[in-house]
Amino acid sequence: MRFSQFLNARSMSPVEDRALIKNLEAHATLAARNGFSAIFLPDHHFNGYMPIASDSYMFAAWLAAKLPEMHFGFSVTSTPLHHPVRFVERINILDQLTDGKILVGIGSGTTPEEMIGFGVNYTEASKVAEENLAIADRLWAKEMDDPAVEFDTGHYKGRVLQRIAPAPYSRRPRLMPVAMKEASARRAAENGWPAFIPAFTPPQIGGTEPLKHVTRYFTTYRDMLLAAGHPEATVADALSWTTHTYQCVHLAESDEQARAELETILRAYQDAVEREAAFNRRAESDTANTKTDRTPDALSEDWIATWCLYGSPDTVAEHLRPYAELGIGNILCGTTTGPLTDERLRLANQTVRLLGEKVIPRFAEQRVAVPA
Repeated sequence: MRFSQFLNARSMSPVEDRALIKNLEAHATLAARNGFSAIFLPDHHFNGYMPIASDSYMFAAWLAAKLPEMHFGFSVTSTPLHHPVRFVERINILDQLTDGKILVGIGSGTTPEEMIGFGVNYTEASKVAEENLAIADRLWAKEMDDPAVEFDTGHYKGRVLQRIAPAPYSRRPRLMPVAMKEASARRAAENGWPAFIPAFTPPQIGGTEPLKHVTRYFTTYRDMLLAAGHPEATVADALSWTTHTYQCVHLAESDEQARAELETILRAYQDAVEREAAFNRRAESDTANTKTDRTPDALSEDWIATWCLYGSPDTVAEHLRPYAELGIGNILCGTTTGPLTDERLRLANQTVRLLGEKVIPRFAEQRVAVPA
């Protein structure tokens, strides 16, 4: 089972932005030295949310030059916010720069504030996402002398006469849908791509039985993948990157220390979320931009059980054992959750070192089993 790092830190003011960028660069380097396989980056905009996330492809390219052995993932790219031509161009060049070591998570977005900043209504996000992905497929398939790819969705328009340059390093860059809807799971399975496996079922975004949800979504995706008729190597690669995400991972020498420090982290995180929620309420001023789901308070047991992984190295390893036995190939660890103060960075580095020294080695020799 692989372990990947999710750089999901927040900045609370403009004067903090530069320090956050430099600290995340150093933190990613620490993860690379401690056995992590990939760095995943979010895609978020405005409100001081995550400064590196306003152009996570650019930040990934910067890190890739420094960490050439690492894979780079995106959790997740909000496809309605990206012009489909630029979406394909940027994926292709990053695919070249990393020798094919990218995994592009795709989704329709989560916040109305981000949508209205790009001129997209929140209630139309899923439709725009599907339109953009269909256009991207046509652009990846287009050769120089093929007829022009023309599109006009009402949100994006264009006419591509030649081809997208550069071509991707891979025959087709790996996208990673969220396997919550049958159509998304099938898209991943039929293309031989990995998928994100949810630990909850909307409209409830939380709960105390995450493994139950992970098992259901993973089994559906895996069965579709096996039924698609891919070569064994394709199936094994897809399963090895199939990802279960923890928004907040925190390790300490004892369970008691880990829980106390986790609650400190989550209090600061919840304060940041409530500030962001105030701006989203402004965006939700009309029916086209109203959310239908609400995330539980981060200090609630529902949120902690679904989104947090914490404890001593022994406790964390035992918690992860059923996920490894199920066949989850990649654990995505949010090690910088919340505002990135000096103390928060110290705790994040503590977590990475303990994972690298005492948890990751226990799973390093396990391989994803491909059922006959």
